[in-house]
Amino acid sequence: WLKLAASFTIRSSNWLTPREAKSITTMGMKYLGAYLMAVIGGKESPTVDDVKAILEAGGIEFEQDMLDKLIERLDGKQAHELIAEG
Repeated sequence: WLKLAASFTIRSSNWLTPREAKSITTMGMKYLGAYLMAVIGGKESPTVDDVKAILEAGGIEFEQDMLDKLIERLDGKQAHELIAEG
């Protein structure tokens, strides 16, 4: 999941300080966290709108393109399988 989160947030090949890298990974985790909350809530394959609703309910700002990319990458995959893979 961390690799997936990092891939949603790193947009260039510029070098990052460890602090910047941690911040970027943390930022990506909000998308995955909201996705997993939707799964726990009974959505087997959450949509963009499902995840967006969770983020908005928490007052969390998000980037639409990042959210779209998350759903695209997770399309057809089961959350428990991804967790098991690491």
